[in-house]
Amino acid sequence: MANLTGRSMEPPAAAWPPCGFPSDWSIEPLWIPGYPADSAMCFQTHVPSSSSRGQLQQVQYTAATTPNLAIQEDDEEEEAQYKTEMKIHDPIQVFAEAAHEFKVDIDMKNMKIHRYPASIQRLGGYYTTPTTVAIGPYHHRKGRLRQAEKVKHVAAYHCIMESGRSIQEMYAAVASVTDEARRLYHTDMVAGMGDDDFLPMMFYDACFLVQYMLTCTTNGSEMDPSMRNYFDDNNGNIFHDIILLENQLPWRVVKTVMGFRPVSLEEFITSLKDGLQDRKLTEKSLVLDDSYEPPHLLGLLRFYIVGRSNTKRNSLPQTGSMGIPVSAIELAEIGIALTANKTGELIEMGVRNKGTLFAELFLAPMPLDHVRASWLVNMAAFEVCTTPNFQAVDDKESVVCSYLLLLSMFVDREEDVQELRRKRLLLGGGGLANKDALDFLIGLHGLPAGSGYLLTMEEIHNYKAKRRTRTRLHAFVYKNLRIIIAFFSAIGVLVSIFGTLMSLKRRSLP
Repeated sequence: MANLTGRSMEPPAAAWPPCGFPSDWSIEPLWIPGYPADSAMCFQTHVPSSSSRGQLQQVQYTAATTPNLAIQEDDEEEEAQYKTEMKIHDPIQVFAEAAHEFKVDIDMKNMKIHRYPASIQRLGGYYTTPTTVAIGPYHHRKGRLRQAEKVKHVAAYHCIMESGRSIQEMYAAVASVTDEARRLYHTDMVAGMGDDDFLPMMFYDACFLVQYMLTCTTNGSEMDPSMRNYFDDNNGNIFHDIILLENQLPWRVVKTVMGFRPVSLEEFITSLKDGLQDRKLTEKSLVLDDSYEPPHLLGLLRFYIVGRSNTKRNSLPQTGSMGIPVSAIELAEIGIALTANKTGELIEMGVRNKGTLFAELFLAPMPLDHVRASWLVNMAAFEVCTTPNFQAVDDKESVVCSYLLLLSMFVDREEDVQELRRKRLLLGGGGLANKDALDFLIGLHGLPAGSGYLLTMEEIHNYKAKRRTRTRLHAFVYKNLRIIIAFFSAIGVLVSIFGTLMSLKRRSLP
């Protein structure tokens, strides 16, 4: 195990651990994750853990070890210099190593912790930057997020105590998977971060996430009241932060901590899925797919939220013929009514006929507020990063991009947003105002076209082509409906007057 006593996080003002540890824990000078080796307030259990890579070790420096360390450092420098010289004389080795690293990155793209693509970055900082808590290295130790670092220590304390296991055992388990976890982040973001910083960060962040996940389940009622109150008071901001693409922790690290402090994933995912729609969507209990290994929390939630469609759709059309954006009002003019699907699944979208003159375009309804908008954006960002060619994969790989791109296609003025609200596709009075929703949706025009979007646009195109005369007639009636109503009303009045005159004329005759 690497030396864990070098660069470390500053200890919080309160000594570790907070009160509540069992009385039989001995207070001895033992290293704590993320604390300096000479920290005065350290602890260990009376039962030492087995030796392993992640075992917490008491660190002692003596003058006798210094020469050996110096010799070791000299040997390492000579070896590094030798390798550098060999690379200079054999440049193909450099190219081969670069090619190997590139291949590994491509092969692991579905599991990596990605940075935001340009199409998402331009939406603004709210959708890409944490406001309260940093998870992982990309926003680690940023000034405005440091307050939450103290809370992570408290969350780790409760996680350990509620598990009934020793800190040595839990930390060793996390440390055993951190080499793999490090490779999932962009190299330039972790290059200067040693194990003495990276390992404690993984441990504390995972404990924090597990404690938050517990608040979304019935087991959350058993949590420490102060911890529960913190999560309840900051729930919106914390949830916003933990679903950001760049604020993720490799799922294997989280899963390792959950092995000590279990969380009902079925209940957790169902709670958040219902929260996205602001209603209970189904009485059926969620069944986890054991074949799916999520890369992180955002990937896990997206997998179960997009849904799985049972409808077989046609093959993808040529994208060149799809440049026919239409607004919500234009759809209504040609006889296609927007309607909310009944399942609430994002993957359920498309056009279906309603008789010979009309059709309906169905989509999942969405209570659109700032947090849900950010959630959708980050799920779309995940799709963009993990699926380079939407047309070469199944519908479900690009569902969120298709859903958002369709919504954005329907609006180019505030009246269109109001039409989506009238059709119950956008819900809730406490969300984004019409102007805010319009700006948000227009900002999504840069998203790539997913297969669900392309197929729906093809269905609109086919509807117009096969019913060209009828759609023109319907458009004429829709645009001039008031005039037509007024005309026939006037005709009715004239007919009534004429009838009255004829009746009077008959009475006047002898």
